[in-house]
Amino acid sequence: MSPPLASPKGCFEPGCPNVTHSTYCTSHATKHIKQIERKRGNANQRGYTYRWGKERKAYLLRHPMCVECMEERGVVSAATVVDHITPHKGNMKLFWDVTNWQALCKGCHDVKTSKEDGAFGNPIK
Repeated sequence: MSPPLASPKGCFEPGCPNVTHSTYCTSHATKHIKQIERKRGNANQRGYTYRWGKERKAYLLRHPMCVECMEERGVVSAATVVDHITPHKGNMKLFWDVTNWQALCKGCHDVKTSKEDGAFGNPIK
């Protein structure tokens, strides 16, 4: 059984009358996501270059299964994402540290990233 949703509260956008179970209502969430994206730079600026693409592909060939699915649920599923176990947040030494990489399926990666980045009403760390 899923946990109950938190009580709705007012949108964090000043003057907005909408209520939400998250931080911002639907009409203001996109605006704030775009502001965050602008601050963090595009994928290439964050290190996701042609070199990363080659390294990612090689890593997935060596680690083809999602570690989260196998460890947490005993399910075998194909990995499609190379995840940084500890978010690098622009630290290129941490970005290229292979011991900080893990193979995940898209679903497991999305859940992990949303928890880390503050989606689904989680506070941003």
